[in-house]
Formats: sequence, structure tokens, C-alpha cells
Amino acid sequence: MRSPLQAQVVQWLVASGDAVAAGDVLVILEAMKMEHEIRATHAGRLGEVYFEAGEAVGEGEVLAALTAPTEQLTEVLLSPISVTLQGLPAERADLAKLQARLSFTQDALRPDAVAKRHALGLRTARENITDLCDTGSFVEYGALAVAAQSRRRTADDLMRNTPADGMVTGIGCVNGQRVVVMAYDFTVLAGTQGMRNHQKTDRMLGIALQNNLPVVLFAEGGGGRPGDVDVAIVAGLNLATFASFARLNGRVPVVGVVAGRCFAGNAALLGCCDVIIATRDSNIGMGGPAMVEGGGLGVFKPEQIGPSGIQHGNGVIDVLVDGEVQAVAVARQYLSFFQGAQTDWQAPPAEALRQVVPENRLRVYDTRTAMQGITDEGSVLQLRTAFGLGIHTALARVGGRPVGMLANNPLHLGGAIDADAADKAARFMQLCNAHGLPIVSLVDTPGFMVGPDTEATAQVRHVSRMFVAAAHLRVPLLSVVLRKGYGLGAMAMTGGGFHETLATVAWPTGEFGGMGLEGAVRLGYRKELEALPEGPEREALFEQLLAQQYDNGSAINMAATLEIDAVIDPAATRDWLVAGLQAGQIKAASGTLAIDTW
Repeated sequence: MRSPLQAQVVQWLVASGDAVAAGDVLVILEAMKMEHEIRATHAGRLGEVYFEAGEAVGEGEVLAALTAPTEQLTEVLLSPISVTLQGLPAERADLAKLQARLSFTQDALRPDAVAKRHALGLRTARENITDLCDTGSFVEYGALAVAAQSRRRTADDLMRNTPADGMVTGIGCVNGQRVVVMAYDFTVLAGTQGMRNHQKTDRMLGIALQNNLPVVLFAEGGGGRPGDVDVAIVAGLNLATFASFARLNGRVPVVGVVAGRCFAGNAALLGCCDVIIATRDSNIGMGGPAMVEGGGLGVFKPEQIGPSGIQHGNGVIDVLVDGEVQAVAVARQYLSFFQGAQTDWQAPPAEALRQVVPENRLRVYDTRTAMQGITDEGSVLQLRTAFGLGIHTALARVGGRPVGMLANNPLHLGGAIDADAADKAARFMQLCNAHGLPIVSLVDTPGFMVGPDTEATAQVRHVSRMFVAAAHLRVPLLSVVLRKGYGLGAMAMTGGGFHETLATVAWPTGEFGGMGLEGAVRLGYRKELEALPEGPEREALFEQLLAQQYDNGSAINMAATLEIDAVIDPAATRDWLVAGLQAGQIKAASGTLAIDTW
């Protein structure tokens, strides 16, 4: 038996002549203040010992002779050396201590808190994380943290009642790809933001930024916590958390999920997310009841502040769902659009697209039917459905490839683009641009909304956001004019101009003009019309001139003059889009790709 390193002999555990089994510890050596166990490589009997306790031995020097019965020698010499762990206790004390400590962070040891949560129809933070992440993939960071309140509470109290300092953080897989997950735990100090869960948040945000990992934040909670007395602070405003969270904007997908109450600091983080998924029982506000009352603004119940109906209608909530099960499912679906193409998809029947636009050009229809007919079956996820009703925005797939989709909504203001619709479209373009999703635009608009009431909404600034957002696109933009393609509104839907896209095509129902055809006739032929008396004769001239304008602005004439690229059979729309998506290139980012919070 030779020494594997230069060391000092500490202790022989067997003596010359003793029988030993394979794996038995024979001698303890010490090097650099660390002890090394030297075990028997095979069964046998210990022969002469050449070094006593306290003596130094060099690497490779013979420590002792270990004989074996003759019949075993061939087997020993030909077998690889193995080390066995014989004689060790069934459970190590240090491991048992760790497992006992970790058990206090789990729901199983907090039955009362869990039962209270379930009685409200809500889930725990850990239940949501388990549902979000692929089975067994979540690894937790900072589980042993407790609230920074040791000056006012015992260690046992903090361990039992402030597990993980009210926030569960870690990295898990969603759809097979790694994601940073952070969940405020409302059962611990109302999900408030404590000193240590701020530290945990900062740690996870740094990891997300450095490794380009998406982030999912379960944001329920009451904001800043005043009770952490273990740190000497006055206002506690020298935090990095909010700046670090905002720094992820445009770098990685950031998803916020809310059920229950989300106020103050928790809401500030939520508002920085790319998308907010919220349940119908949620409330979101920059101040909870205590803050509102403290500001002398009245006394309100939590459910009166920022209810989901209000926050969905004003655009704060992107996707409104019935409960947490659906919220988590939507979060998984949303992330999937930023995780690459899928090979398993089903195309809808293409011929159905020929019936989407009514033959009567004045008859309204639902452009969402076109969206469903163009995209892979079951792939559409609409965003901000109760806000900016004049434009639909959605994530979807075409031929397995994820895209962003814009579509005018003729059911609202005839498809005219007002301030809210423009804000919705511009921000959606920023979202797709930042994360590399090509954009498909379905156009049917008479243009930007006009009139005194409209201008009072700062229309000029809002609608121009669409031009600015489009001018900075690094992703392909493909436009399909379904029917009306009029004026500046149509140009805004096509990246600022019909030739700013990778392709601009129209269905045969497409009609074009510098403004709405009826308005163009009344304005351009005012003298001719006013020369006739009001009545059937003037109306007949108007209809004649309108028909001429309609024929002149037809899709076929637009294609003949090369103002658009082609007129296509609606049933061929998917083929056009697939070809365009294959040809289009996503350019490298030339700078910061910010996504407006609005």
C-alpha cells in the first residue's frame, strides 16, 4: 500500500496481522490540515507497517503490506480499484440538520397558512412555481433566508414564520428552456418587500441579465416592509432592485403574473413587465388602502383599488384570466413564442379565407376571423383585448414560426386608428422588435381618427408613435390589405409606407386612396356636386363619382402601378407569409431595444 500524497501519519486503525475487508479504513493521513482516509483495495491481512503515527511519508512511499489469499491475487490485480462506503451511519447529522431546516420552507409544514390560502381560492407561491416549471426542473436560490428582524423576534420564530423572507426565487425550465422565476409569498408578511428578498431579487435579476434568461414574476404583495430593523436605514430608497428590473427591458422577455392584491413596490415591478397576466379577482395599484388613507385621500377597501375590470380596460392588464391555473398556462404559452419554432402544427382550411371579407364593401366583419384563418390552429394569443379596441394585437404562429400580428378592427370606429389603438400598436411593435419576432399586419382602415374630440386626446402625438416604432424595426414586416387601405393610417400599418415592408399584398377586396373614398369625392368634386340641386340628381352624380374612385383605387390597379407588390387569392395568404418569413432576416440590434411600459 503506497501513500497517494506527501503527508503525516495520524493514526493506524488496524494492526499488523489483522484481517481486513475491502473498503476498510486502515490509516489516516494528514496534509495541509486535511485528513485523508486510506482504505483497503481488497480483502486480506495487514502485514508489516513501515511508518508510525507522527511520521512523515512521501508521495508513493510504501505504508504497509496488505496480503491476500493466493486464489484472490489474480482477481485483485486484474480488477479496477474501487472505494466503498462501508461502516458509515445511515444518515449523516449535518444532512439531517439541513433537511430539517429546509422543511420549514415547504408548504407541508405550514398547513394553516396553506389552508387559509386555499379557502380564498388561491394557490401558494410554491404551487404556482411547480405548475409553471417542467417537472423537477426548479432549483431554488436563497431558500434559507428569513426576515431581517432578529432584533425584535427569535430565530425560531423567524424560521417558522418568515420562510425564504416571503419570496421564492430560482431557475426552472419552462417548455424545456431555462427561466428565472420569482414569486412573492403572500402567506409570509403579506408578500411584502423585505431587505433580504430584495437581495434575492437583485441576485436573480443579475443572473437573468448576464445569461439572457427570461423572467417570470408572481407579483402579489403589499409593497415595501417597514419592520425589517436589522439594517440601519432611514427611508430605504437606496435600492438597486427597481433599476435592475427595468434594465431587463428589451433584453429578455419579462412576464408578470398577478392574483389577489398587488400594491406599491410590487406593482412598480409588475408595471415594468413586457406583459401582465392577471386574474379577475386581482387588484393592482401604486398604493394600497393604508397608503391612500395616509395620504388623506380617503378610506377604501383593497378591492376598491385598481380592480381587474378597470386595469384591463385601461391597458394595464394584457391578458385577463379566470384564475391562477389559467394564468400559469398563459405564461407558459406566452414564453413559448420566444423559444423558437415548433414542428408540430396544423394549418386551418385555406379556402375559408375567401369568405372572410363580405362582398358588400360597407358590411362590417371581424378581422380576428382572418387572424385565425391565417395562423396555425390554436396558436393565437391576443393581448390587451379590452384596450385600444381599434387594433387587435396577438402572438401567433405561421407554419410553426412565431410572429406578432396586428389587425385593424372595422367593428370599432370602422377601423379608424385613435390614440389608444395607436399606443397599443406602437408598443406591440416594440415588443416584437426587441425579442426578434417578425410582424404580420392585416390592414383594413379608413385612416387615423379625426375631429375636435379626437384631437383633444393628443392624437397627433399618439398616432405618430406608430411611424417612429416602425422606423426602428429590425424584424421583417409583412402586410396584407384585406379591404380598406386609406391615408396615413394605412401607411402606419405598413411600416410608414407600402414599400417599407418586406411585402405588401392585397386581397381582391382591397381598395385604396389618399383618404376615405366618400370623403375624397365630396372634397374633390365639391363644385360639381354643389352645381346640382340637393336630391336624386346630386346623389346620382355622387354615386357615379364614387364608383369611379373605387374602380381607380382597386387592388388590381394598385398592383398594376406597382404601389403594392401583388393581389393574391386569400387562400394563398399563408403561402405568401411562409415565403416571406423564410426570406426575411432579423437584423442584429444596433442599440438598446426598449419597450415602452405603456
